[in-house]
Amino acid sequence: MTLQEIINDSESIVFFGGAGVSTESGIPDFRSTDGLYNQKYDFPPETILSHRYFMTHTADFYKFYRDKMLYLDAKPNKAHTALAQLEASGKLKAVITQNIDNLHQTAGSKTVYELHGSVYRNYCMDCKKAYGIEKILNSTGVPTCECGGIIKPDVVLYEENLNEDVITGAINAISNCDTLIIAGTSLTVYPAAGFVGYFKGRHLVLINRDKTSYDKYAELVIREKVGEVLGEIVVE
Repeated sequence: MTLQEIINDSESIVFFGGAGVSTESGIPDFRSTDGLYNQKYDFPPETILSHRYFMTHTADFYKFYRDKMLYLDAKPNKAHTALAQLEASGKLKAVITQNIDNLHQTAGSKTVYELHGSVYRNYCMDCKKAYGIEKILNSTGVPTCECGGIIKPDVVLYEENLNEDVITGAINAISNCDTLIIAGTSLTVYPAAGFVGYFKGRHLVLINRDKTSYDKYAELVIREKVGEVLGEIVVE
């Protein structure tokens, strides 16, 4: 079956996406040749983006974070738009994303489980007051709350656990859908990649430029750009 035929045959679709969904919006991924992990810094990105580094080198964390993690001029691409349209049609029940860029919501998606949080949400570690992205952009060094506490981005750093409510929502969505479309992810980052094991539906589709360990389980594997593939879908 083609992707269009699978979508036409589906009543309950869930989309699970990674960094490859946003690369066509100009946001680089981590593991490609020119990705974040292949650039040179004093410490590996995994170290800089860890909970321990944030707590012990907060100013250095924010220098890297502002420089490499914020792509606020990025716009939704054809993948984000197609998914929002698919949700509006009633077929797509949820988007599960490993990205922190808010592009799915910007495109119009309503049910989005952000496994790794969002750069647009920030909070005081002491009083828990919420702040928008402007607080990070309009400050230098370590941003602080009016109470004096350090402000932390609402993103899941290395060594931190995923949000339990988000996990529950994502797993329930995958468990109850008849079609799971996985796109733009190598499925190597856990625990998120392990969520795929909860799928018991009929159609498993993988859209990714490179091979993944789940290819052998998929009904359809497409090795093209996510936006180009989803942009061809006709939403009825």
